Amino acid sequence: MPSSPGPAASATASRVPVEERLFSLVLALLATESGLTKNEILSTVQGYRQRFRAGGDNTNLERQFERDKDDIRDLGVPLETIDSPGDAGNNQMLRYRIPRGAYELPKDVTFTSGETTLLNLAAMVWREGSLSGESRRALLKLRSLGVAAEEPVLGYAPRVRLRDAAFEPLSSALEKHLIVRFPYLKPGEERAREREVIPLALVQYQGRWHLSAEETAPSGSDGDGARKTFLLRRIVGPVVLGKAAPARPGDHAGAALASLDAVWERGVAEVQVVTDSDAATRLTNRRGTERLAASVDAGAPGRAEERLRLHFVDLNILADELAGFGPEVLVIGPPELRGAVISRLERTAHDHG
Repeated sequence: MPSSPGPAASATASRVPVEERLFSLVLALLATESGLTKNEILSTVQGYRQRFRAGGDNTNLERQFERDKDDIRDLGVPLETIDSPGDAGNNQMLRYRIPRGAYELPKDVTFTSGETTLLNLAAMVWREGSLSGESRRALLKLRSLGVAAEEPVLGYAPRVRLRDAAFEPLSSALEKHLIVRFPYLKPGEERAREREVIPLALVQYQGRWHLSAEETAPSGSDGDGARKTFLLRRIVGPVVLGKAAPARPGDHAGAALASLDAVWERGVAEVQVVTDSDAATRLTNRRGTERLAASVDAGAPGRAEERLRLHFVDLNILADELAGFGPEVLVIGPPELRGAVISRLERTAHDHG
């Protein structure tokens, strides 16, 4: 019989923030040229290894890894899947890696002294810390498996917490089955609206935290309201914990993720990007991106372009992202997305005029 993780291991696993797990996964996949198998990842990388059961059932952990792969790809990280040498076609032996050449800055990118100073200040936020010991143990374990890894890339941990401010009070409300109130600002609205809900689940989707919740009835009584999903970044004030609410049994996290997946499937955009640009690299590596066609820009001889079809959950978040690429992206459709990007670019031009 495989041994179950002890209390200490379970407690450690519950304390590993999701951003640290993703960060550790990216570093581990950058540290090896040949890639890692799923088993090597789950048994060695911080955030997985604490729950890994050698010879036991790791189904839930494997599902977590599949979601994490999608999340880091949605962030533009070029995660590759390759056949294991000498065992092509065996899905159990597939290897995962992040090729440094596709992830690092191009060699012709340079920074001014002022920009370098700012980057150094930002780098001070990242230091050797609590992850170092975990990384050294993971490194030793990888080496014991015969996996070559570069030591320097595995020894750093973030000091900045990447969760939204609303995460902790909402997590507490979920544990205690409490009703909560918070101000929520929807895109296009000038003022936030006070929302009162019964929290059902906190889920991370495409690198962002969402709250699945049931709105309270208009009279203020418990339950029977509409079920909605709230993006934590749009909670613009304190989360106030209220009275107790009846427990809501069920797989609310699974239902919330399925609902977000359905929204993602329906949200489709087409864009034109400059080939080999930052926009092309990041957008091409998003989950579900399709390459539709390539062409040469008639107005700029020698400049190649390609058309991409993207999926999205939130039109305004995608508009923010696309506007940040500037002239590297042209939105073909839908019209609402095109208008939202143009509006952002016009506002930027006005603010800097």
